[in-house]
Amino acid sequence: MLEAGTNELIAGVDEAGRGPWAGPVVAAAAILSAESAATLQQAGVNDSKALSKAARERCFEVMCEEENRGTLWLAIARGEVPEIDEHNILRATLRAMTRAVTALPVAPARALIDGNQLPELPCPGETVVRGDSKILAIAAASIAAKVTRDRLMAALARDHPGYGWERNAGYGTAEHRSALESLGVTIHHRRSFAPIREMLSRTPTSR
Repeated sequence: MLEAGTNELIAGVDEAGRGPWAGPVVAAAAILSAESAATLQQAGVNDSKALSKAARERCFEVMCEEENRGTLWLAIARGEVPEIDEHNILRATLRAMTRAVTALPVAPARALIDGNQLPELPCPGETVVRGDSKILAIAAASIAAKVTRDRLMAALARDHPGYGWERNAGYGTAEHRSALESLGVTIHHRRSFAPIREMLSRTPTSR
């Protein structure tokens, strides 16, 4: 995996939560120094999808330690459900990425974005397809976004028990679908998504 941020301030950017039926989409931007890049490589930082939940949590803790030491810069932003429903999930994701890069405590010279869609940025940017498996800074951002979103959905699950968000993170699992049938749609469900829209057309309830 290539190191990003060793010779200039390069932000890696990724998101988590485009596909779920509930909850916000979360974007993260990470800038690594040469020192923190070496530490993250040793810790096993990789594409969040290639890591177990426990491994993601461990890597995120290492990232937070590096951030506290001033060797890594991190920003996280969200696209909330009303924004997703108003602008669609792609636009909400790109807007969250813009906010994450803008919120970085240091200004990057450029940003590397996972995927093939470039958001509006305060610096030059470049898309990298499957960047989370190629660029260390993007992999770090993918972990930060995923861990943050999973924790958020677990917190929402305590307020809305029964949907299994602490396990499914809002994705359309059988457990989630069954709970929607019995408990109804919450304020955290994405009404612009077809399964939720179809359910509301049959049972327009909200919790």
